[in-house]
Amino acid sequence: MDDVEKAILISFDESGAIDSELKSQAVNFCQKIKENPSICSLCIEKLRFCKLVQVQFWCLQALHEVIRVKYGSMSLEEKNFIRKSIFSMACLEGIDDKMCAVLDSPAFIKNKLSQVLVTLIYFEYPLIWSSVFVDFLPHLSKGAVVIDMFSRILNALDDELVSMDYPRTPEEVAVAGRVKDAMRNQCVPQIVRAWYDIVSMYRNSDPEICATVLDCMRRYVSWIDIGLIVNDAFIPLLFELILVDGSSEQLRAAAAGCVLAVVSKRMDAQSKLSLLKSLQISRVFGLVSDDNDSELVSGIAALITGYAVEVLECFKRVSSEDAKVVSTELLDEVLPTVFYVMQNCEMDAAFSIVQFLSGYVATMKSLSPLQENKMLHISQILEVVCAQIRYDPMYRNNLDVLDKIGVEEENRMSEFRKDLFVLLRNVGRVAPEVTRIFIRNSLANAITSSSEKNVEEVEAALSLLYAFGESMNGEAMKVGNGLLSELVTNLLSTRFPCHSNRVVALVYLETIARYMKFIQENVQYIPLVLAAFLDERGIHHPNIYVSHRASYLFMRVVKLLKSKLVPFIETILQSLQDVVARFTSMNFVSKEPTGSEDGAHIFEAIGLLIGMEDVPLEKQSDYLSSLLTPLCQQVEATLINSKVLNPEESTVQIANIQQIIGAINALSKGFSERLVTSSRPAIGHMFKQTLDVLLQILVVFPKVEPLRTKVLSFVHRMVDTLGASVFPYLPKALEQLLAESEPKEMVGFLLLLNQLMCKFSTLVRDILEEVFPTIAGRVFSVIQRVADSSGPEINTEEIRELQELQKTLYTFLHVIATHDLSSVFLSPRSRDYLNSIMQLLLHSSCHHKDMVTRKACVHIFVKLIKDWCASSSGEEKVPGFKSFIIETFGTNCCLYSVLDKSFEFGDANTLVLFGEIVLAQKVMYEKFGDDFLVHFVSKGFPSVHCPQNLAEQYCQKLKDGDMKALRSFYQSLIEHLRHQQNGSLVFR
Repeated sequence: MDDVEKAILISFDESGAIDSELKSQAVNFCQKIKENPSICSLCIEKLRFCKLVQVQFWCLQALHEVIRVKYGSMSLEEKNFIRKSIFSMACLEGIDDKMCAVLDSPAFIKNKLSQVLVTLIYFEYPLIWSSVFVDFLPHLSKGAVVIDMFSRILNALDDELVSMDYPRTPEEVAVAGRVKDAMRNQCVPQIVRAWYDIVSMYRNSDPEICATVLDCMRRYVSWIDIGLIVNDAFIPLLFELILVDGSSEQLRAAAAGCVLAVVSKRMDAQSKLSLLKSLQISRVFGLVSDDNDSELVSGIAALITGYAVEVLECFKRVSSEDAKVVSTELLDEVLPTVFYVMQNCEMDAAFSIVQFLSGYVATMKSLSPLQENKMLHISQILEVVCAQIRYDPMYRNNLDVLDKIGVEEENRMSEFRKDLFVLLRNVGRVAPEVTRIFIRNSLANAITSSSEKNVEEVEAALSLLYAFGESMNGEAMKVGNGLLSELVTNLLSTRFPCHSNRVVALVYLETIARYMKFIQENVQYIPLVLAAFLDERGIHHPNIYVSHRASYLFMRVVKLLKSKLVPFIETILQSLQDVVARFTSMNFVSKEPTGSEDGAHIFEAIGLLIGMEDVPLEKQSDYLSSLLTPLCQQVEATLINSKVLNPEESTVQIANIQQIIGAINALSKGFSERLVTSSRPAIGHMFKQTLDVLLQILVVFPKVEPLRTKVLSFVHRMVDTLGASVFPYLPKALEQLLAESEPKEMVGFLLLLNQLMCKFSTLVRDILEEVFPTIAGRVFSVIQRVADSSGPEINTEEIRELQELQKTLYTFLHVIATHDLSSVFLSPRSRDYLNSIMQLLLHSSCHHKDMVTRKACVHIFVKLIKDWCASSSGEEKVPGFKSFIIETFGTNCCLYSVLDKSFEFGDANTLVLFGEIVLAQKVMYEKFGDDFLVHFVSKGFPSVHCPQNLAEQYCQKLKDGDMKALRSFYQSLIEHLRHQQNGSLVFR
């Protein structure tokens, strides 16, 4: 063993016994050898005489790299030497007893040798080395070793160059085309003849080498002359191999793979149909009913499904009636076996069940009425869908407790089912009656089944019913024929043995909710619906996930049925008594993380029920009082005892109050403003008392942010519910909310003010004048930190909160301006902030990155000009405002900002902003006349080198007052000025 061999062995060592320093030296040594000019000679010498596989692999790898990278710079002698040496190794040419046969080495060495030979073919075939394939063929008589090597070379050629399953460069595609053309003209018929002879000769003595040859041949069928395979010799041989019982499964499966390649070959539809018919594929149908896990069955299943896909494609593409009939017959013949394969065999990854079945169902849309065999196929498709959507029983416990594995399986199945449910809905449209009968029978079978899969069968049947409901439009569901009525009745009246299981209980409730439009029109089912939601199948289900979902769905049901539920209010409230008591009993706090949300849905449902005008006033008052009184008493008791609570008790009580506020908030959603203020003010009085109590929370717990957020949310709710009668409570509420607010809370506060302004407009002027100075002072002090923030800190939570506050501030100022409240800016206490507001709006209208925000700021200026500037000759309402608008806003926003390269006319939002800027100019001219026009044209335009003739045209367009013409002209003017400046001038 010389130094090279030692270094290679050390560099490949993975045992850990070699010192890392020594290994590193060995790797470097090997790398240097590769740079030796005589590396090819060295490698070939080693391959001839060294039996160490590490050395063989290294030498072949080095040869591969050198040929690939340096082929163009090699001498003719070196190329000839490499070509001759590699070829002789591959076909055992000139090998004597002293030499080492690389073909005796493991498979990975032979694969590497074939890769080296294919690299030579890449550069040399057919122009330089035209005889490579023809020269190899005579050596196949040497037996299985050389046949195996020839197959490996052809496989490597397919992998490295020909196959389009891998991404290829344009150069590789061109080389592949050249190689295939040359092979077709020169040697493909001889190679195919060799394949045939080898399989015929070795089928009994060496089935393994025959399987290797056929696997290789399968790759080439797609681009060689199909007549070389589809003939009276080869096709009978392939079917004979497939059908001979007792012979090698590997060989039979390989033969099936070749037939599949023939079936899948691209050709015109009529020729393909003739080919498919001639194959008499039904001969292999019986083979799939054997051992379903065998290699042969997988191969036959892939062949049958591939054949079915091609027949269906032919049906779509042929135009003649005769061809349609033939393709229909072939489909009818193969489909029963396809359905069997789908339900019983391991499917080939390349075959999409849904894609195929969807394509088949689409062909039926034009057929009316459906023939009996088509009806049968529809039933079989539904059976496939039902089997495919069924959960595996092995995950039953995981799905029930919803652990990590259960969550993953549920998510996977949810994604997997999407396309299957689309298919189901398509089937439902083509054959609605067959689909309904199938679902009814599935449900009936699942109910009576006592098998181990009962949970999964019931869940799948219910899921089918749910998905089928999605395919029905509202009208069809309302009308509901006899079978739908039967389905819904069965659904509502059935008690499944596995109802305690989470997935069954959930899909059961979802399915009832899905068919509520039917219930709306068939009120006789309402008692059954209520029972399902209110007993242990729904809200009282032992599984917390089910009871929470049931609460939400029940709220939706109540929303939908509303007045139809009035006769059942007493029953409903009685059934929910224990759930409500969990909130109204003293010292309650939910142990569950989602308990608050759960309770909110229940209280919202109750609010919707008892908040209807159909409920007599006395009963309504009693219902509401029985809920609000204990909830408010709990809050009051906590507030009184707040000072004596230890930290742990305080945390519990704060959580308790949060849930109570959430419950009251949800309850109030059922009461309209008209009911509580006009028709039944007594009810409104109860909510005012509640608001009074809850506002005390802000006094006792002024710094508890979650409580402040909850109270703020309730105030929002009361603004909608109590209308103008909420006014007496607002000063106290706003004062407390403003007292301790952080930027994040300030956003919520501004949103409340926006709601008040949008709802009451000028009625809130006094309230707004009172709080505005405090808001302005606080907001302007904090948003300085976000003004043009850049750098790494922009991603911090604080900066994000400040950006959100700034965004809300723009909306707040915009709402003030657009609701006739701009006088608030001018009140004595607010005037101090007027300059800051103007500068912020000016900067943002010119430079803000968001065009929608810029447009809002420009619009504010337009409104202020209209509000504060009576006419060109009138007295100034706001001293200095007119000159600020003309000299600063006019030129900076309306001229310089639109010349900036960031102002892109191709953007839709920018165009809207541009329209607002043009409108601003029109309004300024209307209010200020020549004062604006003279300054804009004599000061602004010269600074941007605007030609005199264009300035004059602008003046004329502005005076004409045609907004569309002005906008069009001004855009062309700006584009002209930009072009004139060649994009180099950026205005600020």
